[in-house]
Amino acid sequence: MYDYIQDKEFLKRAQSTCSEILSDLTDELFERDISAQFFLVGSGGRNMVTQNARNPIDFDYNLNIQKCDDFDDCRAIKETVRKAFNKVLNAHSLAACEDSTSSLTSKRICFNDEPNIEFTIDLCIVTEDTDGFWHRLIHQKTGYTANDAYFWNKAPNSKDVKAKSDRIKKSGNWLSVRDEYLKLKNNYLRRNDHNHPSFICYIEAVNNVYNSLKQKRMI
Repeated sequence: MYDYIQDKEFLKRAQSTCSEILSDLTDELFERDISAQFFLVGSGGRNMVTQNARNPIDFDYNLNIQKCDDFDDCRAIKETVRKAFNKVLNAHSLAACEDSTSSLTSKRICFNDEPNIEFTIDLCIVTEDTDGFWHRLIHQKTGYTANDAYFWNKAPNSKDVKAKSDRIKKSGNWLSVRDEYLKLKNNYLRRNDHNHPSFICYIEAVNNVYNSLKQKRMI
């Protein structure tokens, strides 16, 4: 089951390493005519990094594609990001990433002085449309690479998520989002549902809490 990581010193150190790698990635992508920004899902400042039992700690990041040659060429975007990510990981003496349906995941990373604590970077490629809705890049595998499908999948109810989260925090009910986020992640884990990454769970948690507070006229 998922739970929140409480070791703030380790989180700070590991997130610094992740940020260094992902900063190098955005620089590399810029050289390949893609402008992008990365951010930790749920915001690292809100301490929403989770771990499933003794598995590696998951640092879930979104890579927001802001500019590229062709937003409709999803295969080219995914492949460009994958190759750039592998180049950067290699430069940091790390192995190539794994390419899953909705993310790119680094192999396990650890510090020499803390070899028993491992973590990974789970990178979801996203973009925001002109109406404020978020879309994540999906790589639908068929078993035969040439037939694989690549497309943008609109995240439901993803508009104004930041504005909603800010209002919840201002109302003093942010702990409700943390509780809902963890509940959703564990519910999907029990169902063996891999179609709801942290990005989607976070959006659902914010919307659920926001709608509940609004119904109670507490926001």
